[in-house]
Amino acid sequence: MSGVWVFKDGIVRLVENPGGDYKRRKQLIHLPSNEVITSYSVLESKLVALGWERYYDDPDLLQFHKRHTVHLISLPKDFARFNSIQMFDIVVKNRNEFEVRD
Repeated sequence: MSGVWVFKDGIVRLVENPGGDYKRRKQLIHLPSNEVITSYSVLESKLVALGWERYYDDPDLLQFHKRHTVHLISLPKDFARFNSIQMFDIVVKNRNEFEVRD
């Protein structure tokens, strides 16, 4: 892991490639099909196939729940705000189905 540790507003975080002209965005990959998740509709179809159900309670979030578990996936309504933290949440809750790549 390379980068620079930055302390701002009382929070320490690692900034990767601080001098780079671009920011590479991480991608969520569906492993069985080796498909890059490019939209929420694609993601939803993969999650539903794995037994996740969509919740419609909060208009600002896309939420999915898996029956008989305490797992809940909450995502911002706008796919452009879908970030690596949410991607890793999906990976952890769906082992061997998804992967995050640079």
